[in-house]
Amino acid sequence: MIRSLYTAATGMAAQQLDQDVVANNLANINTYGFKKSRANFQDLMYQVFTKAGSVSATGIQLPAGIEVGMGVKPISTQKMFSQGDFVQTGNSLDWAIEGDGFFQVDSGTGSTYYTRAGNFKLSKEGNIVNSEGLLLTPSITIPSTAITITVDKTGAVSVTDQQGNISQVGQIQLARFVNTAGLTSIGRNLFEKTEASGEPAVGNPHADGRGAITQFFLEMSNVNVIDEMVKMIAGQRNYEINSKAVQTADAMLGIVNNLKR
Repeated sequence: MIRSLYTAATGMAAQQLDQDVVANNLANINTYGFKKSRANFQDLMYQVFTKAGSVSATGIQLPAGIEVGMGVKPISTQKMFSQGDFVQTGNSLDWAIEGDGFFQVDSGTGSTYYTRAGNFKLSKEGNIVNSEGLLLTPSITIPSTAITITVDKTGAVSVTDQQGNISQVGQIQLARFVNTAGLTSIGRNLFEKTEASGEPAVGNPHADGRGAITQFFLEMSNVNVIDEMVKMIAGQRNYEINSKAVQTADAMLGIVNNLKR
């Protein structure tokens, strides 16, 4: 009976983590480029009383055994990199990636961060930076004489000056990963590579499986409110069910404890 108490407790802890993940998804529903997470679970070890296929005392092979599970544990929280909806902004420095790939920004410490949020800005030097002020990589500088900024699907950045002259000032490059779920979220719409994600394959957009750049648009969060609300309700009910299992096990222990009376 004590086993059922601990087993149900693992279920409650697992559902609590699942609710934490759902709450974070809902909190970031208006975060540009945000990718929702999913909690993955795994059953724990089993106590085997009788092994399937063993022979009974009468010499008959048992078709099934007796195994009692010990509960559940979280195994991972996985980012889901499905495409989010696009919203038109009219801002020339707002870019969305149609398809696979990440923008690259310089961390300022010698490493590179990766992001799907394409709401870029200009620094006082004319460099294209993200909302944190981190430089886009490769760096692109917009001349002070530029009147308009144009970005095509392949990531070529061009400007038009006051005389109507058009010149290319830079090239956006995107990074792809074999295992995007292996990237580490560090907050601020940024990801870091890990051993699990592998090394990035960097190149021009709209080539070799990388997505195309769409100017004047931003990619919204890929969180579906209805799906997350359903998960929240289901998680709440699952938590209640596990708490009932604890209460039931406690009541049965109470009956055993009162047998002496």
